[in-house]
Formats: sequence, structure tokens, C-alpha cells
Amino acid sequence: MNKEQSHPIQLDPHLSRRTVLHTATVATLTLALPRLSSASTPPLKKPVQIGVIADLHHDVMHDGIDRLGVFLKAMAVSKPDAILQLGDFAYPSPENSDIITLFNQAHTRPLHVIGNHDTDAGFTKDNCIDKWGIPSRYYARDIEGLQLLVLDGNDAGSPTHKGGYVSYVGKEQMEWLKEKLATLDGPIMVACHQPLAGAYAVDNAEEIQAVLGDAANKVVLVINGHSHIDEVIRVKNVTYMHVNSASYKWVGSANRHESYSEDIHTKYPSISCTCPYRDSLFTTLTFDPETFTIRVKGTRSSWVGKSPAELGLDLHPNLTNGEEIAPRIRDREFMRVST
Repeated sequence: MNKEQSHPIQLDPHLSRRTVLHTATVATLTLALPRLSSASTPPLKKPVQIGVIADLHHDVMHDGIDRLGVFLKAMAVSKPDAILQLGDFAYPSPENSDIITLFNQAHTRPLHVIGNHDTDAGFTKDNCIDKWGIPSRYYARDIEGLQLLVLDGNDAGSPTHKGGYVSYVGKEQMEWLKEKLATLDGPIMVACHQPLAGAYAVDNAEEIQAVLGDAANKVVLVINGHSHIDEVIRVKNVTYMHVNSASYKWVGSANRHESYSEDIHTKYPSISCTCPYRDSLFTTLTFDPETFTIRVKGTRSSWVGKSPAELGLDLHPNLTNGEEIAPRIRDREFMRVST
């Protein structure tokens, strides 16, 4: 659909202004991509850019539509080849038709990943597929020569599941993934809501890492949401990037506290279980056709109210407050190893 058909966006000007200011001031970190085989990874004909937002949690946050609006305004300026939301976006409910339509009509190529919270409140994956307009719970898309493989990390059947939300990529998807990696020429980017490496990874992360590692000459990047952290790690010559939440870091019901007014917390009680980010976080990924450098343009913000550290919380043994746990997505460059 044409952008002119999009719903008008009513934004909090404070939120928008701060995000624009912060976007320009993030330091650059350079990491190495695996050596790419020219035979299996033909060069792109032009730079390919994807706008990415994760974990908006519209059904938790009072200002979710403003946060999405800031992202879409930035995308209207950068004009990426696709926009992608990495899950925990908005329930596929009639009440959320406006925000879902806003995202889908903002670009001719809107892409979705199903998160674990998108099927809360009695909703199903089929509801997400129908309401969001995606072909399946997992699927492949060609974005100007970049092959995107979207996985569903919400499969049942994990032999090590210990309760709570499932976090697993089942046998059916694994066979599909192997087939796509074998038959697609690449370059390939993989997206899943749950991490496939690092903190909070799916139960069969090592199995998936082995499969992706065998195709490291094609797989240029793997991205996820879910963790609400800012982290990049490398496993078996594959680079994995955790895309931080647009909205907050979850701290749980045992750590309820007020970051906003009493009225907001009354209307949106789950916010008390979060440390919110003052501004919307998102990123653009640009794949260069000459060197296959991937440029990550991030955003940064500050905490609303107390941070997890100020609440006295050590949320994960492998994550550091102020480092991975921080209200930011850092600018980065992932560079191809030269021969």
C-alpha cells in the first residue's frame, strides 16, 4: 500500500526530539564477519537497508504508538528496503488494528516475527498470521538479493523445557532451515524473536548454532529481540546481534516500582514491573554490496525512574548493568575478513 494511505501519527514531540538527538551521538564498534565465499554469496547489486524495531510491547506501555511512530518517522527519512519488527509487538486483537495497520502501511515491505507475548491473552499464532498479514509462522523473503529467514522460537516439544514460556525451534523448522541454507545462494540473514545464541537463548541453541555455523560462508548476520539487551557475540564464525527493546527492561513483579504518574500505573499496571526507556530504541542495518560491511545505526536513551542497578538487581550472571543492560542500541560495523 502507498505511504499516503497510512494513518496519521500523533507523536509525543519530546520523545521524538530526544531520539533524533541521541541517534547521532553513539560510538562505533567494529567486529569481523566471516570470510565469504564468492561462489556461494554473490554480491548485492546495491546497498540493502532494513529498519528494525523489537519488543514494542504495545499492550504493556502507555506510549507504544508514540514509540512506533518515532521509528516510522525515522524510516520515512532513511527509506529502507524493508521494515521488520522482531516480536512482542501488539496482540492481534481488534483493539490493536490501528497500530498494526500503521506499521503495515508505513512500507511496501513490512515484516513480522512472532514473539512469545504476542500470543498472550488467548491469542494464537494463526491470529498473528492473519492479523499481521504474514505468510506463515516461519518464512523466507528476498529483500533486494538479501535472503531473510524468519524463524518461530515458540515451538513446543523441547526435551529440556522447565516451565514458563516455550523457547525452542522444533524439528519441522530445523529441517526447513537446513533446506534453505543448502539451496539459497545467500547472503542470508536469520531473524528470530528468541535469541539463538547468548543470554536467554532457545533450548536447542547449540544445535542451531552448529547448523548455522556449517553455512557461515552464507549467513552474514543473525538477529533477535526478546532479551531486551544490547549485545553482539560470535559463535562458529556467525555473528549474533541482540536488538534491544523499543520500550524497557523487565524486572518482574517482585520489583514493582513507579516510574510514571499514578494515573499511568493505574491504567497500565504492568509498567510497574519494568525499567522503561525514556525514548524509543530501534536500528537500521545496511548491507554494503562492495565489502559486505554491515553498518548498524543505533539509538540511545536514558532510564525513566530507577535503573535495574539502582533497584539493586543483578538480572543475569553473564550480563552487566550499564553494558549489555542499558537503554541503547550501539552503532556498529561488522566487517568482512579480507583475504
